[in-house]
Amino acid sequence: MNALIDYLRSLREYVKYLRNWRLCIPFLFLYLETVFHLYMKLDMKYIPVFLLLSAAAGMFCSGVLFFIPEKAAGNHLTDYASAVVQSILDNVSGIMFMVVIPIFIYVLCVRFFPSRFTHRRRTGKIKEGRIRRIQKKASAANGFMMLVGGAGVHLLALAVIFILPWKGDFTPEKLYQTDTNIDDQVEQLGIIAMLRLDVKHTIFGVPKNNLPEIDNSASLTVAGETEGKEETEYPYNELEIDFEALKAAAPNSDSAWLSEYFESVIPTRQNEYTGMFEGYNVIFITAEGFSGYMIDPEVTPTLYKLTHEGFVFNNFYSTLHFTSTSGGEFQNITGLYPKAGFPVSMTETGVQGTYLPFTLANQLNRLGYTSIGYHFNQNMYGRELSHPNLGYEWRQFTECDRPLTAEMNDYGNAYWPQSDDYMIEQTFDEYKDLQPFHVYYLTISGHLPYGFSDSQMAGRNEELVKDLPYSEKTRSYIAANLELEKGLTRLVEYLEKAGIADKTLIAMAPDHIPYSDLDVLEELAGKSFNTDSLENLDEEKIDIDVYRNTWILWSASMEEPVVIDKPCSQVDILPTLSNLLGLEYDSRMMSGTDVLSESDPIVVFFSNSWLTERGMYNRYTGEFEPAEGVEMSQKEQDVYVENVKYIVASRLKLAQLIIENDYYRQALE
Repeated sequence: MNALIDYLRSLREYVKYLRNWRLCIPFLFLYLETVFHLYMKLDMKYIPVFLLLSAAAGMFCSGVLFFIPEKAAGNHLTDYASAVVQSILDNVSGIMFMVVIPIFIYVLCVRFFPSRFTHRRRTGKIKEGRIRRIQKKASAANGFMMLVGGAGVHLLALAVIFILPWKGDFTPEKLYQTDTNIDDQVEQLGIIAMLRLDVKHTIFGVPKNNLPEIDNSASLTVAGETEGKEETEYPYNELEIDFEALKAAAPNSDSAWLSEYFESVIPTRQNEYTGMFEGYNVIFITAEGFSGYMIDPEVTPTLYKLTHEGFVFNNFYSTLHFTSTSGGEFQNITGLYPKAGFPVSMTETGVQGTYLPFTLANQLNRLGYTSIGYHFNQNMYGRELSHPNLGYEWRQFTECDRPLTAEMNDYGNAYWPQSDDYMIEQTFDEYKDLQPFHVYYLTISGHLPYGFSDSQMAGRNEELVKDLPYSEKTRSYIAANLELEKGLTRLVEYLEKAGIADKTLIAMAPDHIPYSDLDVLEELAGKSFNTDSLENLDEEKIDIDVYRNTWILWSASMEEPVVIDKPCSQVDILPTLSNLLGLEYDSRMMSGTDVLSESDPIVVFFSNSWLTERGMYNRYTGEFEPAEGVEMSQKEQDVYVENVKYIVASRLKLAQLIIENDYYRQALE
């Protein structure tokens, strides 16, 4: 009897011991999800969803940990000390709520108020062997209860997700079954659920029922074709492809859907500008963090010249899509939207060796061009694989056949960032005599952070901007980008001196706006973009003019500018250039549109809101606002909106499915 009483007492003491960190996990997950949503100003109407999912995940983690013995963890925080310090300085309030307070509570409850059981264990009043047996049984029981409880809570969460009548273009039900739209997944399902789903979809794949149902008539909405219209003299930009046969022989449903979709698309027609620059040398520049709001006839005369004396795109937008620089490059080079999630689309094309026949380099290489790409930086985003696959002899500081040499200061250290002007100076002689050539420059001078002491390019040009009527940060942004202005000035002078300016086409577009420094854009534009966050672009609230930007398309051979008022964006660059260069390509197989054709481009924002010549659709409100001068009945609006929503959903899917299935190889090799 005494042994039984001793055992029951020991068990009672161990119950008190169970107030430990494992039991804190579900509450910690709930706390962090709630604080994160409040801190990021996310929509709290989804609180039943993300709290139930986070509670279930926390209970599952807690249950698993009860079966794992405790071990001391190593400290790797100091490995990234500088990054951690900078992040803390930038997000002091968030760090306080999401890190400091939970740690304080843990220390207060666990360290300062240890259980009587642990004290008795230290004083040796309970036999060690019995303690271990009690602990093992109790841990297993509690772990089992946590796992069962987590499963129950997860089933309740699924009921909330799939049964409640959620409204909107994106619902928890839809987002639970996809591996894209990460921002919406975080807002509606929670960051913990988003990470779990990402792992699940990586291992087991994505449900196949989330592809848009093919609508053969929807493409008429933007194709510039109307019933009864006489056919123009211009042929379509299309290749002879038997999509029916491809669909019949498709290895899976994704490839079958792509074939059916491309067959349903009306190609863009050639036009009066087709072949205008056929045989020209082509220099394409992706400008790091660039915004056209900084262009000024006095401060940046070359940028002003190139944007006003060539093709003038008055409504060009560099919409922000996934992975900023890499995503912007991907749009510029492939005419497709990057996947809104991992893996990173551009990187994946290199890893997989995806066949990309429509990139400018691959198209021009088939015509005997020499194509070289330059980036005065270290290897990033796996460009040592992706950019050769795009068709370039790729040159950077590391991991390439012919590494570039960085510009050094007097102490033998490389400048950060490097100079775009130096890049042009060092490379022009390599290709000037290799005509016809196609050169791709990825600039770096405009990279953040912006400050005369933070950016050596900004510091180099501080004197040139000292009298500008802006804050120091904005003047620093302009100063850093003056290296791009100098480089373009040098490039035009070199082309003229070599006698090839009138046989060379220069194209330039940003990778993205300086999205972490919207205060700079607001100051340059002289207006507010309706966002109180400089790093989290909430497209539900912002003025889309924050994305308004500049696309340079210029040659010395142009006698007068060509003004284009259509709304357009980065994915429209490749099809437009392909037509201007007289290349044979299939306009149905890109997400972008030849802006010079009769078809209407669609500017698609990350949130899936969109803009066309006929008006603006707000995904959050579900409302369509016709453009000035456009008259549509409500019925016409409803049909138009549904058709364009279908096209947008389809175009956003193309890159992911093409890369995952290497579809271009199936269709064109």
